[in-house]
Amino acid sequence: MHIAYLTPEYPHPQSNSSGGLGTSISNMANALIEKGVKVSLVIYGQEKDSTFRENGIEFHLLRQRKYKIGGWFFYRKYIQNYLNRISIENQIDLIEAPDWTGITAFMKLNIPLVIRMNGSDAYFCKLDARKQKWKNHFFEGKALRNANALVSVSKFTAEVTREIFDLKKSISIIPNSIEIKKFNSGPYTETNNEILYFGTIIRKKGVLELAEIFNKVVVEKPNTKLIFLGKDSVDVLEGKSTLELFRKRLTEEGLRKFKHIQEVSYSEVIQYLHESSLVVLPSFAEALPMTWLEAMAMEKALVTSDVGWAPEIMSNGLTGYTVDPKDHDSFAEKIIYLLDNPELRKLMGKEARKKVEKNFAAQVIVDKNINFYKNQLKV
Repeated sequence: MHIAYLTPEYPHPQSNSSGGLGTSISNMANALIEKGVKVSLVIYGQEKDSTFRENGIEFHLLRQRKYKIGGWFFYRKYIQNYLNRISIENQIDLIEAPDWTGITAFMKLNIPLVIRMNGSDAYFCKLDARKQKWKNHFFEGKALRNANALVSVSKFTAEVTREIFDLKKSISIIPNSIEIKKFNSGPYTETNNEILYFGTIIRKKGVLELAEIFNKVVVEKPNTKLIFLGKDSVDVLEGKSTLELFRKRLTEEGLRKFKHIQEVSYSEVIQYLHESSLVVLPSFAEALPMTWLEAMAMEKALVTSDVGWAPEIMSNGLTGYTVDPKDHDSFAEKIIYLLDNPELRKLMGKEARKKVEKNFAAQVIVDKNINFYKNQLKV
């Protein structure tokens, strides 16, 4: 079997920057290769064209083309023709694409197309209570309805997306996965009272609420530090740096105990996870966040949001705590309680690791994906 992934991002030095979507595809691609499944990656919207093979994976980087008019249509057709050509030349059996902005709208492919719901623009606009551009809504709906099969990374994402687009098709649920062997907790080297947030600094991930929460934490525990690990973004509502909006919400004491670190390598992220006392991820809008799985795999107790997808990952009171990020008092109380109880943090961290090993390890999820792909090829 030969599977091709169409994606706008992938964590590779030759491609543009990548986030959770690219990481999830990377984890699955490597697991499929280990199972003897052939994998090709078609990464669109890149700076230059390039084709190469690495670690058993065939890479196709497609430069972003420019057109005088109708670029949204003609670039899709360019990708369509490229996919149809390599599917014949390389004997590709099935193509998987993301739901984001409906890239496969208007494409007529000569092999089955699967769309995986990692969170469309419409999905995130609904969770953020923002108005979506009509064009994006149209493209995403058309792409979803035209796909041969649909799969979602969480039940919550599937249900919300079905409601948004009034989808009649069945939607399979297969969660994101991580390569568990990359997350070895190793010796316990945490720094006392150090709280870590990692990921993009953006409103939808609850970082502005975290300022108010941290202000309350430092009143009770003045020695606590908060580290932000990740890149800043322009706030969707105020058009300003989200990091600066966050800083303005901190008290003087909170600001003294806060540190921002720009994007670092994957290995350095793991080191920061090693050293943190606990991880806080108060997000309002996710599909099934990779950061949550990575922190859990590192045996870290978490305090997260309790929104939608949260129960599909976290076990409240067992792997950490799930709390409404807008309830600043309760969120801060859980952080303080965990900081005061290091043995409980260790116990929760071990339970978190167990849950990831059982439910989200790539070695477990890969078989579910293979069976799903095989079923589509039988149709």
